[in-house]
Amino acid sequence: MGKLIGSWSFYKRTLMIAVPIMIQNLITNFVALIDNIMVGQIGTEQMTGVAVVNQILFVFNLAVFGAVSGSGIFSAQFFGKGDRDGVRHTMRFKLITVFFICLVGITVLVFGADPLINMYLKGETAGLDVKITYDSAISYLEIMLIGLVPFALENVYSGTLREGGIATVPMYAGVVAVVTNTILNALLIFGIGPFPTLGVQGAAIATVISRFVQAAMVIVWTHWNRNKLIYPKSLYRSLFVPGELVKKISVKGLIPLTANECLWSLGIAALAACYSVRGIDVVAGQNISSTVVNLFNVLFIAFGSGVSVVIGQMLGANELEKAKDAAPKLITFSALLCVVVGGVMAIFAPLFPLMYNTTENVRSLATAFIIISAIWMPAHGMLHATYFTLRSGGKTVITFFFDCGFSWAVSVPLAYCLASFTNLDIITIYFIVQSAELIKCVIGAVLIKKGVWLSNIVK
Repeated sequence: MGKLIGSWSFYKRTLMIAVPIMIQNLITNFVALIDNIMVGQIGTEQMTGVAVVNQILFVFNLAVFGAVSGSGIFSAQFFGKGDRDGVRHTMRFKLITVFFICLVGITVLVFGADPLINMYLKGETAGLDVKITYDSAISYLEIMLIGLVPFALENVYSGTLREGGIATVPMYAGVVAVVTNTILNALLIFGIGPFPTLGVQGAAIATVISRFVQAAMVIVWTHWNRNKLIYPKSLYRSLFVPGELVKKISVKGLIPLTANECLWSLGIAALAACYSVRGIDVVAGQNISSTVVNLFNVLFIAFGSGVSVVIGQMLGANELEKAKDAAPKLITFSALLCVVVGGVMAIFAPLFPLMYNTTENVRSLATAFIIISAIWMPAHGMLHATYFTLRSGGKTVITFFFDCGFSWAVSVPLAYCLASFTNLDIITIYFIVQSAELIKCVIGAVLIKKGVWLSNIVK
């Protein structure tokens, strides 16, 4: 057990990074839940339209995350090494990369909105109006496009701060942003006081404004403290990044991780599309459940980010044996944390859908999806920490096959075949697809034990 369980002082370093991220993400996802409920008060069609757009934007968000975190592998190790020039060059690389992602993403979403949205509006409608759902999705997407650039910039700055061990500043910015979003949501969705009643458009405007606020706070703080941080100095004096570093980041970080996040998020979108053939009420039920599940998932997701930074800094400082000892303990802690969190989520699962103005069938589906997610949460907690451990050592090709490779080779085909060619009910299908994650757990445990990830990539 000593190899799997550490002392409190051992976990403290990781939690010092993870807890601020947990708080920020918890508040963000709680507000997302409130937003979802607010939009749900307008109608199930409007709620579903917003859910469809968010599923599409999820691919863009993960592309940005992949590019930033791919470069962040090097930032964390440069911080561990004490190389501030390396951090500065890596941050420039991040900025250039997310600029091109924004350019491509906005172009695709402007010209491909119609087929992308219609991909989800299939199957039986169960009395729901498909046209209202489509119109709501289009009007929401048109405004959300404005917020993509500040979202990308905030990710670059916040990611670099966290990789240097500063997690509280992004947390404070996130808190201010979600408070702004919540207040504006109430005012603009329902038209309180002198404000117009804008419905889903009001929800989009509130989100965009909050993203500008969050990005501004993080960017201003970083440059205001440039003398203490050092790496923001002369950041924009040129766009120079050493060619050798560009090659290293591209091969070990950018290409495999961005491809992984894009393909993995496309896999999640494809899974939702597979389930949607069983009706729009399934899409609505999944929207409710995913909003609730994301609220609880922030704990192991944030802990995974802490694992990435701590293990990355150990590897950058060439403390390989220390990292080898720490990894299984951190992964075990993540899984045990999810046993507790999953149990709480399962207990309260029937209560969350009651807050929505929707049909009884949608509520029933949402409750079942939440309970199933709670059952498999410990497996996801273990996998998340495993993924970030492998990635911290630059083993991004392995994580590519471990993450998105598995989704497209196993999860998506399995969901498609079960949803399209069997008479199994959607709850059974969802449970079977989730259970396939156990295969990944076994593979991940083997990879961690073999130590294939123990590598200093900034020597």
